[in-house]
Amino acid sequence: MKNWKYPGENLTVPAPAAVASGDFVTVGAITGVAQGDAAAGEGIVIVRRGVFELPKIAAQAWTLGVKLYWDADNSVVTSTADSNLLIGAAAAVAADPSQTGLVLLDGVIR
Repeated sequence: MKNWKYPGENLTVPAPAAVASGDFVTVGAITGVAQGDAAAGEGIVIVRRGVFELPKIAAQAWTLGVKLYWDADNSVVTSTADSNLLIGAAAAVAADPSQTGLVLLDGVIR
């Protein structure tokens, strides 16, 4: 097909702030995990699909498949919707307490 450009699972975006490899990145409605380091405004490749170990609200347990959201105010993943951005689902059970959890990013823009 003539209009196809590229898959989009990895996407280069301007870093919204200083970013380290493995950081969760949001640019508008586009989300993903940084593939490397970048200063604010520099191009950074984010991976938009896959399972990643990300920081979570420690005092929260997750069940497999529960919807997960990005809490931008605290830079953690949570199972609490409120005004947080839906980013995917739990790829494994996460205990209360635990600092990280496995998150399935599906690459869907919400």
